[in-house]
Amino acid sequence: MTKIFSHQDIEALDNHYRKNFINSLPGLKPVNLIGTTDKYKQTNLAIFASVHHIGANPPLMGFIMRPVSVKRHTWQNIKQTESFTINSVTQRMYKQAHQTAARYPREVSEFEATGLDSWYSESGKAPYVADSPVKIGLELEETLDIKANDTKLIIGRVIEVLVDEKLLTQDGTLNLSKADAVTVAGLDSYHSNRFLEKMPYAKPDR
Repeated sequence: MTKIFSHQDIEALDNHYRKNFINSLPGLKPVNLIGTTDKYKQTNLAIFASVHHIGANPPLMGFIMRPVSVKRHTWQNIKQTESFTINSVTQRMYKQAHQTAARYPREVSEFEATGLDSWYSESGKAPYVADSPVKIGLELEETLDIKANDTKLIIGRVIEVLVDEKLLTQDGTLNLSKADAVTVAGLDSYHSNRFLEKMPYAKPDR
């Protein structure tokens, strides 16, 4: 039996229930850790389920930043350094990754608080998660304000990628199931990532 939720029904839901319900609607989403540092080298690490591919030429990726009416250390750091990293989350680290969502004081690094190790490349300004099998270094390219709910789309230009070679396929697609990468439904329901099939390029005649 299908339950129908009207706009009025959704508006009337308990706030906590509505938040979980709406966040779950898109289905399973990739989950990543975004690493930043401020101008004083104070590191920050935060979990995001809103990372998106924006384009391949030039290589751009983005994520949604919640309203900055309260302090967002990730956003403050990116404004200062114009640099950040995106790091995949595996089954071995998802509990630590989830804990980065806690509201730690500015002077507390989530790397240290959760036991995840930071690592810097020679060319990177922002910290990577050392154990992440896919590490992406980015420089701030553009910020778009979304007026409907006061959020921001933060777009970064990819300046380097560090990836475990076993994940690479002949056509460049990453097989993230080999990395034991996790996905998330809603805000806190984590799932394993299992490869099903590599499909051919879709054409009308086949």
